[in-house]
Amino acid sequence: MVSLVSLWMPIVLSAIFVFIASSIMHMFLPYHRSDYRALPEEEKALASLRGLGLTKGLYVFPFTTHKEMRSPAMVEKYKAGPVGMMTVLASEPPPMPRFLGMWFLFCLIVGVFVAYVCAHTVRFGMPYRGVFRVAGTVAFMTYGVGRLSDAIWRGTTWSMTIKEAIDGLVYGLLTAGTFGWLWPR
Repeated sequence: MVSLVSLWMPIVLSAIFVFIASSIMHMFLPYHRSDYRALPEEEKALASLRGLGLTKGLYVFPFTTHKEMRSPAMVEKYKAGPVGMMTVLASEPPPMPRFLGMWFLFCLIVGVFVAYVCAHTVRFGMPYRGVFRVAGTVAFMTYGVGRLSDAIWRGTTWSMTIKEAIDGLVYGLLTAGTFGWLWPR
């Protein structure tokens, strides 16, 4: 068995590589630009929402309990629309340094779990391809497959979800390559 401590270098480097790749993919490549849309009559909608005193959180509309979901009144509310989920953030400019720091920390955590699974399933001296296969599978499951539930439960469009899964595949391949390259031999 390979010790987790001996895998600190692929953990850190894979996080750095994924962080850089994600920055390039989201800042310079155009394929994510169509993921979000503006509200119709945004100023009017924002003024209306401001008047509600919303605080940070996830809102569902129309709101219902599990028991009331199939009642005739709720069915009518659903038919009348709109139906949705809305995430409300703090009323401030997006704190990008904090978001990026949390994203990098997440990439490190993914690297730790990839290392953990590899340390328990891949033997010392395993050739590159064997390490690549296990590390890539674990990383892709985290970065890519985990996004599919957003389309199922949160209404994220399938086109956006597929693009994010493709991003996850790239991140998984980078992680796999890093672990394969730096695996103890």
